[in-house]
Amino acid sequence: MSKLWGGRFTKQTNHLVEEYTASINFDKALAEEDIQGSLAHVTMLGKCGILPQADVETIKEGLQTVLDKIRSGQIEFSVSDEDIHMNIEKNLIEQIGPVGGKLHTGRSRNDQVATDMHLYLRARVIEIVGMLHTLQEALIGQARENVDTIVPGYTHLQRAQPILFAHHLMAYVSMFQRDAERLMDSYKRINVLPLGAGALAGTTFPIDRHFVAEQLQFDRVYENSLDAVSDRDFIVEFLADASLIMMHLSRLSEELVLWSSTEFGFVELDDAFCTGSSIMPQKKNPDVPELVRGKTGRVYGNLIGLLTVLKSLPLAYNKDMQEDKEGMFDTVATLEGALQLFAPMIATMKVNKGRMREAVNKDFSNATDIADFLVNKGLPFRQAHEVIGKTVLYCIQNGKYLLDLSLEEFKQFSELFDDEIYAVLQPEAVVNARNVYGGTASDQVSDAIKRSEAIMRLTNQWLVEHAEA
Repeated sequence: MSKLWGGRFTKQTNHLVEEYTASINFDKALAEEDIQGSLAHVTMLGKCGILPQADVETIKEGLQTVLDKIRSGQIEFSVSDEDIHMNIEKNLIEQIGPVGGKLHTGRSRNDQVATDMHLYLRARVIEIVGMLHTLQEALIGQARENVDTIVPGYTHLQRAQPILFAHHLMAYVSMFQRDAERLMDSYKRINVLPLGAGALAGTTFPIDRHFVAEQLQFDRVYENSLDAVSDRDFIVEFLADASLIMMHLSRLSEELVLWSSTEFGFVELDDAFCTGSSIMPQKKNPDVPELVRGKTGRVYGNLIGLLTVLKSLPLAYNKDMQEDKEGMFDTVATLEGALQLFAPMIATMKVNKGRMREAVNKDFSNATDIADFLVNKGLPFRQAHEVIGKTVLYCIQNGKYLLDLSLEEFKQFSELFDDEIYAVLQPEAVVNARNVYGGTASDQVSDAIKRSEAIMRLTNQWLVEHAEA
C-alpha cells in the first residue's frame, strides 16, 4: 500500500528519510492508548451521525482485532509506515478493507498523538504515586522499628547533633510525600483532552469533543485548538517532577552507600539487592543505590532535552515535537525501575543499632547541649560557645570525650558546671531535649509517624478514586 498521505507526492520517500523521521521504534509503546483513543473517536463519529453505525461497528471490531494481534505479537510494525498511528491504520484497513480509512475522519495525527500521550502519562502518574506510597510505607516501617535508635546527625558530613534514626528516615517520607503531591496535582493538567483540535484549527465535522472526553474519562477538553496540539507542558512538568523524585532517591542512595560501608557500618542491605566482585570475593557492593544515583543524570537530561526542543518552536505542531517521546518513555522506565527496587530494599535493610550507638558515644555531637546548659545557668550564649569550644579542644588533646571528663575538669572551664551536666549529656537526653514540633525527640517522631500515615491514607484514597482512569 502507498503512504496514506502520498496523494500530493510524485516520488517515493527516500529510505534514509523514512528511517530518520520514523518514530515507530519508540512510539509503538503508545499502541494501547492509540487504539483506546480511536475507539472513543469512532464511537463519537457514529453518535454524531458523521459515520453510519454499521461502519462504526465494523471499525470498532477491526480495532479490537488489531489490538489483540498487537498484544499477541502477531503484528510487525514497519518503519515505512512512520509511526504507531499509521501502522495501526494500515493494519486496520488490511483487516476490514477501505472502511478502515474512515476512522481518521475529523482528526489529525497532531491531536491523535497528543491524546495518546495524555492517556499514557495519566496511567503512569497513577502508577508512580502508588510506588511512592509503597516506598513511604517501607520507610515508615523502618522508622517504627527505630524510634529508640540514636544515630549521629550530620551537617557538612561532619557529626553535628544526635538524632533518632527514625527521624532521619521520616525526612525522606516527607520528601516523597511532596513528590506524590506534585504528581497528583499535575494530574489535573494531564487529564485534559486534545482530540478534536485537528491539525491545528479544529475540524469542519460536527464532532462532540466533550462526549469523547467523557468516554476516555478526561476531566475537560483543551479550550484552544492551537494549544491542544502544541502543548507539551504536561510532559515537561512530569519530567520535572520525576527529576525531583530521582534527586531524592539519589540523596537516599548516597546515604545507603555510606551507611553500608565498613567505615560507617550503620546498615546492611539484603543480599538480594547487592552484587559481588569478579576478583575480590569479600566484596558486597550496593549496586542498586549506586546505579539509581547514576541514572538520576539521565532523567535530568531528558528534562533539559525537552525544554530545549520546545524553547523556540512557533505554533502549532512541528516535527521537532517527535522528540518529546523517547525521553518521556526513558524517564518512566528509569523512575519506575528505581521505585520498584527501593521499597523492598528499604524494607529488608538491617539496622546496626549497636554501631550507631557506638558512633554517638564517640563524638562531640552533644556539645551544643552543654552550651544550652550554661545559658540556662545565666551565661550569655556567645561566652558559653567559647567555653565549650575550649572544653572540646581539651578533650581532643587528651583523648577523651565529654562524658569522660570529671567534674573538676569541667569546672576548669566554668564554675557553673555541676553534677547535672552528666544527665544532660546522655544521648537520650540530648535527643529528647529537642521536644518541639518537627524535632527529633521520641514523642515528636512518634507523632510525626502518625501524621504521615494519616496523610498517606489520603493519598491512598486518591489512588483508589483514580484507579479506574
